[in-house]
Amino acid sequence: MKNRSTTAQAIGLIGWLAVAFATAAVGAAASIQAATFYAQLVRPSWAPPGGVFAPVWTALYTLMGLAAWLVWRENGQRARIPLALFLIQLVANALWSWLFFGWHLGAWASAEVLVLLALIAATLVGFWRVRPLAGLLLVPYLAWVAFASALTWSVWRNNPGALG
Repeated sequence: MKNRSTTAQAIGLIGWLAVAFATAAVGAAASIQAATFYAQLVRPSWAPPGGVFAPVWTALYTLMGLAAWLVWRENGQRARIPLALFLIQLVANALWSWLFFGWHLGAWASAEVLVLLALIAATLVGFWRVRPLAGLLLVPYLAWVAFASALTWSVWRNNPGALG
């Protein structure tokens, strides 16, 4: 927290949370019919019910915004690359929703979620180096997306007609 006023800190926190939740909004735009579509898909027995996703993602986007804010507060050169990675992984995050729910491209979504997973891991390491707590806050996100990677692949493989 170098040379930033309390007001600047508060604005920064609101800004990073807004960036994270803007990503959620872009993904949600692709997911308007997600509940109906997801319910029609053949899912593995270990797949969570559709109603689990919104609360989990709300918590994850909150943690992501807080983590980015903690890194941003360091206000130095070493925060730039991790924050750039954070923004890039947000784009990949939103893209997954469009690939899977918007465009029903299961193969692409299955490949893209692995790219997302790698970007999250790189972001987590970068955040950890700047501020360990920020990296720790991304662990649930990494774990959820690892789970989502397996789920995406399984759902795609079980629904060749619905997910090209």
